[in-house]
Amino acid sequence: MPPPPAVYSVPCLLPLPRTGSADTGFTVAVASDGVLPFTVARSYWIYHTPSQVQRGHHAHHTLQQLLVAVSGRLEITLETTTGQQQHFVLDRPDVGLYLPGLYWRTVRFQQQAVLLCLVSEPYSEASYIRDYAAFRALAPAGSPTAHRV
Repeated sequence: MPPPPAVYSVPCLLPLPRTGSADTGFTVAVASDGVLPFTVARSYWIYHTPSQVQRGHHAHHTLQQLLVAVSGRLEITLETTTGQQQHFVLDRPDVGLYLPGLYWRTVRFQQQAVLLCLVSEPYSEASYIRDYAAFRALAPAGSPTAHRV
């Protein structure tokens, strides 16, 4: 896994420190130890989502997140305002996906996955972009656009 970028402006996988014996796992991630690029203002988790169900279908203006599959497997597709896509698989509780603002996300749950979200801002409906066309309209003028898969 490549090291995280020095400036957290793009999505990247972040290794999370494991402590304890090799038989059991225990992971701690806090902003003060440099693991997280933001202070956690809220956390939530999603579970009991049937296999192959897709969730997400939104972006945030500035909110940052760390997504962790604490159990099971998650397939995550991210898209920029210009239509460029990236795909990630989360299937280890000691690896998180850092996600800055302005990335449209779709999350496919598999294997009774549990998704933990650590978030940089308190809940605000105003932080969400739920309309895909409005999200794509945020692309810089004159930027090339990719086709959506």
